[in-house]
Amino acid sequence: MFEKFTVSARRVVVLAQEDARERKQDHIRSENLLISLYAAPPGATAPALLGAAGLAQADVESEVERIIRDERSPDAAKLKALGIDLEEVRRAAEENFGPGALERTRAGKQRRLMGHIPFDAASKKALELALREALALKHKHIGSEHVLLGLLAADGGAAHHIMTARGLTLESMRAAVAEAVAGEEGA
Repeated sequence: MFEKFTVSARRVVVLAQEDARERKQDHIRSENLLISLYAAPPGATAPALLGAAGLAQADVESEVERIIRDERSPDAAKLKALGIDLEEVRRAAEENFGPGALERTRAGKQRRLMGHIPFDAASKKALELALREALALKHKHIGSEHVLLGLLAADGGAAHHIMTARGLTLESMRAAVAEAVAGEEGA
């Protein structure tokens, strides 16, 4: 399947792996792919489509950070009920011991992932659906725009939820992709 990926789509996958590694995740997740769409090479279709749809990169990154923070602190609500605010604890620790103080503790250190990081189920599904979207549109390649459609078509995963919560629909983006690719081919 990856042999049909354009340079920009391949770059998205590579950047998603790097994003997952930087976030110390053990799988490439759909939100890593979504964030990486914004860093696709110049001329890639997906960043322009996301911008035209009003989904700013900063908003996506903020939402992904919130999701990850909530996942890493599943007991935050329980602690808050006891009067313990984890964000306040983190702020105080960093104020007294410097940025990243909690990550430097034994409990905060996680193994550094090297080499290939596998895709989780949602990101695998999104990439499979990217291929299907390209075929349905009768495109001979899989570009960043098809990865975007695959993320929207996949029901699971944070990327799907982030985009649909902001009003993006598969139908409207599919039409935008068809128009953008037709414009590229006509140019």
